[in-house]
Amino acid sequence: MLQSYIPVLLVVAFVVANAILMLGLSHFLSSTRPTAVKLAPYESGMPVLGDARERFSVKFYLVAMLFIIFDVETVFMLPWAAAFHQVPEFRGPLLAEMLVFVVILGVGYVYIWKRGALQWD
Repeated sequence: MLQSYIPVLLVVAFVVANAILMLGLSHFLSSTRPTAVKLAPYESGMPVLGDARERFSVKFYLVAMLFIIFDVETVFMLPWAAAFHQVPEFRGPLLAEMLVFVVILGVGYVYIWKRGALQWD
């Protein structure tokens, strides 16, 4: 039983040894000459305009959460499509289920749109 795990353990050992070797070689063979320009924070090639710890508007977080919600809910359509294709006798109820799902998503989208969650000031 243990013999079936030997190839997997060999691959894991090789990967770990290879990672350690590459990190060690890059550390010892690299040349570092720190200057003020190299140590400065990079901001798209532009000089820094303000403090990095200033407050962001809640709208940024709200839009990010809305994107995640709608993105994750569209992932639920992939298993539905597979079931719709593989089970032809249940296509009617499956289609009705997806129409209800899309209508609920549409209502949610219209709601956040009317509430002004997608408006940038």
